[in-house]
Amino acid sequence: MATTPDDVWALLRELTAAQRETERMHRETERMFQETDRRFQETDRQFQETGRRFQETDLQFQELARERRETDRQIRELGKQIGGLGEKFGSFTEGLALPSMERLLRKRFGMEVISPSVRAVKDGQHLEIDVLAYANGAVNAAYLVEVKSHLREEAITQLHNLLHRFRDFFPAHREKRLYGILAAADLTPTLRERVLREGFLSRAFTIRSSPWKSPPGLSRGPIDPGASQPIPSG
Repeated sequence: MATTPDDVWALLRELTAAQRETERMHRETERMFQETDRRFQETDRQFQETGRRFQETDLQFQELARERRETDRQIRELGKQIGGLGEKFGSFTEGLALPSMERLLRKRFGMEVISPSVRAVKDGQHLEIDVLAYANGAVNAAYLVEVKSHLREEAITQLHNLLHRFRDFFPAHREKRLYGILAAADLTPTLRERVLREGFLSRAFTIRSSPWKSPPGLSRGPIDPGASQPIPSG
C-alpha cells in the first residue's frame, strides 16, 4: 500500500508530539533532580545545624560540670570555714569562762591542778574534757567542767558520759570523788534546775559576772571529805 502525503503529515505530527512529551518529561526530571538536590542541601543544612546544637549542648554540659565542681569546692570550703569558726567560737567560749572558773575551783573547792582542753586516747577511743581540775591529799577530788555557749539538754547527757568514762581513761584518779560542772553563757532557769536535779553544779558566765549555783547539800567552801557528797557520775 502506497504512503500518502496525509500519512506522512500524520507521522510528523506524532513525532512532534512525542518529542514535545520527551522534552516535557526531561524538564520534569530535571525539576525533580533540582528538588532532590535542594532537599539534600536542606538535609545537609539541618545535619549541620543539629551538629552545631550538639556542640553547643556539649559546651553547656561542660560548663555545668565546671560550675558544679566549683560549687562543690565552695561548699567544701564553706564547710571548712564553718568548722573552723565553730572551733574558734568554742575556744573563745572556753577562754571566756576559764579565768573565773579557775578562781572558783582553786578558792572554793581547793583544786591544785586545773587544765583546759584535756584530750585522752585509749584503745582507739577518745575523751575530751573542756576543763579538768583535781586535787590530791585530803581533798582527793576531781572536777570535770563542760563549757557551752548555749546549754542544751544533750550537754547533761554528755557530762554524765564523761563522768562515767573518766576513770577508765585516768586510772590515776580512780579513787577520787568526781564532780561535774556545766558552764554556759546562755543558761535558762528551766535547764538550770534540771542541771541541779541531776546533781551537777551550774555556772552562767559573762565577761563581768558569773552567778554560781550548786545542788542542795554541796559544800560552798573548800571540800570537806567528811561532809560533802560527790555528784553522781552516771
